[in-house]
Amino acid sequence: MNELSLGFLLTLLAICLLLSAFFSGTETALMSINRYQLRTLARKGHRGALMAEKLLQRPDKLIGLILLGNNLANNLAATLVAVIVLQQFDDEWLAVGAGLLTLLMLIFCEVGPKTLGAIHPKPVALASAHIYRVLGWCLYPAVWIINRVTNGMLRLVGIKVDQQAQQTALTQEELRTVVAEAGVLIPQRHRQMLMSILDLERVTVDDIMIPRNEVVGIDLTDDWTAILEQLRDSQHTRLPVFEGELDRIIGVLHMKRVASELAHGKLTRESIREIAAQRGAERRVAAFQTKTRKDLSQATQLLEVLLSERPADLRAAWSAARKQPPAFVRQLRGGLKRLPAEMVKALKRVGVT
Repeated sequence: MNELSLGFLLTLLAICLLLSAFFSGTETALMSINRYQLRTLARKGHRGALMAEKLLQRPDKLIGLILLGNNLANNLAATLVAVIVLQQFDDEWLAVGAGLLTLLMLIFCEVGPKTLGAIHPKPVALASAHIYRVLGWCLYPAVWIINRVTNGMLRLVGIKVDQQAQQTALTQEELRTVVAEAGVLIPQRHRQMLMSILDLERVTVDDIMIPRNEVVGIDLTDDWTAILEQLRDSQHTRLPVFEGELDRIIGVLHMKRVASELAHGKLTRESIREIAAQRGAERRVAAFQTKTRKDLSQATQLLEVLLSERPADLRAAWSAARKQPPAFVRQLRGGLKRLPAEMVKALKRVGVT
């Protein structure tokens, strides 16, 4: 060692200090990174996030790798300081060298890097994951031995190291805290919506349903002046319309349908009745049209199969249908006319007309 120059020894010492700072800072960054942000980046295919997530699946191995490298760097640095002191000074200065090294390592290798890793964990963790992947391959035998011994000692005191992925599931209260403290990341309106979803299991029937005696509606038997006043002051866009009692409901009145007539003073009791009843009729017509379209689609598919595979059976069915009462035949012909033009032509070709 006496043949080594002072410059070479100082260079090795600087390298050891840099390695110690790297291991300290990246340890803090990897352990404090937001696991959900990391998982989101991994699902997007980010290579650094994929490596970091894989490393964190076995934190015992990751900690063993980091501490192995950190302790090697620290011990080598201490040895180099001792050699430098013995070369340049007497052994009486060893304590001074150890004190200076401790101060340097505390500031530049521990507090500084760990603070950086805690403040900016994502960039530090994602960048260091590539390096730890290579180090994991190179130092695998040593890390394996360290983990086996450590895990065995933990089992002696009744602690079993989880061999599966680290659990990061949140409880309902923890999720509520995350949503509440999201800040500008989630708009206030969306936070309220999410909180309402979390509170949904606490909602009872009494919170959702309106008691019968609190239902707001229009009774056509009331005084006309009272009805108009109710329409002007209504806070609802839809009001049930009934006559005498709530069981005798006529329909639902949409305020948009009567706003113009109400403003011009043309609204009457009969117009309210017609609009409310028409609203219900429109729903029934729409439901009937939907069912008709669905039935027509199914009939079209069935006829396509019969035309392509069993035209003889189709002709026999048509012959049997023509023997039914004339009203039924007319209705069947009307239904056939509603089929696509190409299918009507195909039916005529096989004798169905």
